[in-house]
Amino acid sequence: MNSDEYSVMNNKDLEAEIHPLKNEDGKAPDNHENCAEKEGLCRKPTRLSQLSRWRTAAFFLSLFLCLIVVFAFSFIIPCPVRPVSQRTWNRKYDRAVTYEFLAVEDVNEDKVQDVIFVFKDTNGSSSFNRSCSDEGLSAPCVFVTAVSGTNGSTLWERPVTEDLLWMECAIEQLGGAQSPGCLVIGNPELLTAISPHTGEVQWRQFNSFGANYTVMTPLLKIPDVDGDGVQDVMIFTTAGDETQSFIYSGKKGEQIGTSGRLSLGARPGYLMHVTKAGSYYVLFNTVNSLYGYSLKDLYSMATGVESKLTSLKQDPQWEKKIKSPTLDIPLLSSGDIRYLVKVPGRSGENILVVKSDMAELLNGQTLDSLWTVNASHILREPVFGYYTPDVLHIVLESGVGPNRKKVMIVESGSGTVHWELELNSRAGSPRPATLNTADHRSMFLFWGEHQAQANETGSKAARQNLYLFHPSYPNVLLELNNSSDQIVAFDAVLFERSRHACYVLLTRPQSSEGPGWVSVAKQKLKEDIPGSRVIWLSQVAGDSEQYIRDRFFRMRFSSQM
Repeated sequence: MNSDEYSVMNNKDLEAEIHPLKNEDGKAPDNHENCAEKEGLCRKPTRLSQLSRWRTAAFFLSLFLCLIVVFAFSFIIPCPVRPVSQRTWNRKYDRAVTYEFLAVEDVNEDKVQDVIFVFKDTNGSSSFNRSCSDEGLSAPCVFVTAVSGTNGSTLWERPVTEDLLWMECAIEQLGGAQSPGCLVIGNPELLTAISPHTGEVQWRQFNSFGANYTVMTPLLKIPDVDGDGVQDVMIFTTAGDETQSFIYSGKKGEQIGTSGRLSLGARPGYLMHVTKAGSYYVLFNTVNSLYGYSLKDLYSMATGVESKLTSLKQDPQWEKKIKSPTLDIPLLSSGDIRYLVKVPGRSGENILVVKSDMAELLNGQTLDSLWTVNASHILREPVFGYYTPDVLHIVLESGVGPNRKKVMIVESGSGTVHWELELNSRAGSPRPATLNTADHRSMFLFWGEHQAQANETGSKAARQNLYLFHPSYPNVLLELNNSSDQIVAFDAVLFERSRHACYVLLTRPQSSEGPGWVSVAKQKLKEDIPGSRVIWLSQVAGDSEQYIRDRFFRMRFSSQM
């Protein structure tokens, strides 16, 4: 190879390194010079550059769509308007009387709880342009009323009966509706099912309770026994020493069968319990005895037909425990029975038997005694709360002297008394209430009058103060408010989910003989805390009073537990 050929090959290798995009022979295309002159016209787009352009277009299109969505939700589609709740409101009714009934439910479905109560107007008409004659009733008559939880305005009013014997809400599928309903038992003999959302009558039936009867409460919601797919209602009445049972269809109100008769003595109490096997039993208590009847047997008594429904089966373990033919259940104490209460447990519901000398918890399956607590003269039905995180406790109020009571917080699992306090108490004061807090415990609210002097006997007429207690400060009470009115019903409620904690008062005049001013009022709890009085239960105060108020004010609530 001569030097000229070697020089040409070196030039080709060098040119290949500099221009790697030439053809495989290392030669530039013939029109290289023309393309050099018109480079913008000759260069063709590659596949990679085309894909990059599509990605850019897709990005800007996605960005454009996102901006449209943001603009639509910000300016075009209106956000849901959250109701503005007043911190406090008060509705008053002149020349009226009221009853011990107070229910809380979202009537107008605005996600704020509303208040349902009952009053009798002596004028025979209401402020909502409704009169007794609208329902064929003579004046005066009883009105069921729903007021807004946000501002106390009337949502609906309806005359239902001439006199009220009992009313109960939260009855599932009443009248075949998807939402729970309210059942009114009136005098003369009338059963009325109404919708809490509209006040409309779903059905109305005349009852056949007989003469000189007393309705036992509460009502029993039982499984569907007439095959219409809606749970039914069982009502017990007493006349002398005889107890009668009646079953009514929850869908149409028609009576199922006739009636059953039991001989239990005068004015017994009762409670329905479901065993682990899914069997329904009704426990009746007389003065000092406890009796058990299966729902299957009660159905057969009322209808005269042997039930073949699977929902009315019997539990073999309970049948062995109940002594035949007396059907009584043995208890540790022979004291007078005041209340029967279902208590949630780890493995099902247990039964709390509150007697005149003690409270005894029975195992809900075996009926064996789990624990007892010395608590004489229980004043009213117990309520539940959480003294320690996620551990259910029972609040008991017992009388310890003239115008004097003791408040006890008892652990439901062991019967241990975790906290107690004595207060002066007025006769007929409301029962306590609780609100669950975000720390998995509860606020406890109760009425009375605290006296620091140890020698205070409570012989004088006690004031009526509302106290607030939280387990995080076991030596502190907050005195929130006081009332001189006759309190008919009291409850503490979260009017919105996990917030807006309030208490509701239904009051009547001090003289309960005749009509007067009836009032239903809502008060936000945190409105009372800044001006509350801090009461130290121990001798030494730990923190400043303002620090305690601030801590209570900042507490958060929970609707979960």
